Amino acid sequence: MRFALNIDHVATLRNARGEEQPDPVTCALIAEQAGVDGIVFHLREDRRHITERDVRLLRELVTTKLDFEMAATEEIIKIACDVGPELATIVPEKRQELTTEGGINVIDNEALLKQTINELHDSGIGISLFIEPDIAHIDAAAEIESDFIEIHTGVFANAETEEDQFDELEKIRGSIKHAKKLGLGINAGHGLDYHNMKIFRALEEVDEVSIGHAVIARAVFVGIDEAVREMIRLINYK
Repeated sequence: MRFALNIDHVATLRNARGEEQPDPVTCALIAEQAGVDGIVFHLREDRRHITERDVRLLRELVTTKLDFEMAATEEIIKIACDVGPELATIVPEKRQELTTEGGINVIDNEALLKQTINELHDSGIGISLFIEPDIAHIDAAAEIESDFIEIHTGVFANAETEEDQFDELEKIRGSIKHAKKLGLGINAGHGLDYHNMKIFRALEEVDEVSIGHAVIARAVFVGIDEAVREMIRLINYK
């Protein structure tokens, strides 16, 4: 299971004071040295954290995989095609949300998503759709030729009881098996941390997890290098 670090919250901290530090690009480079398999960022329409400056520098300097989270809007699609990340993860986006709250509705947005996928594929960019662990939406993602899906793990991460958590884990497991049969790559993310990863890592069919807030929060106390290394050890624990 690979580990990609989402650096959005480093930019959130920087922007809180309108200053230049901490720099999310520097964070990405330290994380690469610590062993992450990729860097994830979300360029939002309102630029609340990651900026175009960050995106351009990340493309220039990151040597692992760059995962560009994005809404399917004309402006952001154009930037993504120009920057050329290895992967574009299409997510729903609402101005009032603190972070992405759930998976995109592939079925209701099939025409728009298909057009977006075609444009990004024409620029040599792989595609992932951030969706719920739902068979119908997985089928729709395969139909419009997404390369990956990223399973929304928020329900699992926020489960109030152990029973609910394991029920959601089994739902995710079934969704993954179905997606694999369709030839889709499997990423997963949202709310994963140093505690629930001990359970989630049992899903060995997952190709990659995307984790941000938990690692950045841990880094406040131990530094980004150690926070990344701790997560890598946890993911790879046997």
